[in-house]
Amino acid sequence: MAYDELLADRLRDALNTRKTEYREMKMMGGLCFMVDDKMCIGIVKESLMARIDPEEEDDLLSKEGSKPMDFTGRPMKGYLFIESEGVDMDEDLDFWVEKCLDFNPKAKSSKKK
Repeated sequence: MAYDELLADRLRDALNTRKTEYREMKMMGGLCFMVDDKMCIGIVKESLMARIDPEEEDDLLSKEGSKPMDFTGRPMKGYLFIESEGVDMDEDLDFWVEKCLDFNPKAKSSKKK
């Protein structure tokens, strides 16, 4: 299993409950949920990947289970990993889904090829 399937199902439920249109893309060894053709939220192995407002990043890093997203030895601004203890409860997962959806309209989409 490349990513946490249970967490993927919980994310689908959270997005469907909000009637959010999304598409799923397998990437980075995990699963990404694209909203309005922009990376919004995803899963890498056992961690939630949250694309959040960079201006809120310092405050959000104080939340349980959150840490900078670091693939290359340098943290990516506006992206966090949330470990399982930060999304075990549905209300915690809902918090992160809301943060990601709130930022999505402001997020830049990647350039089309």
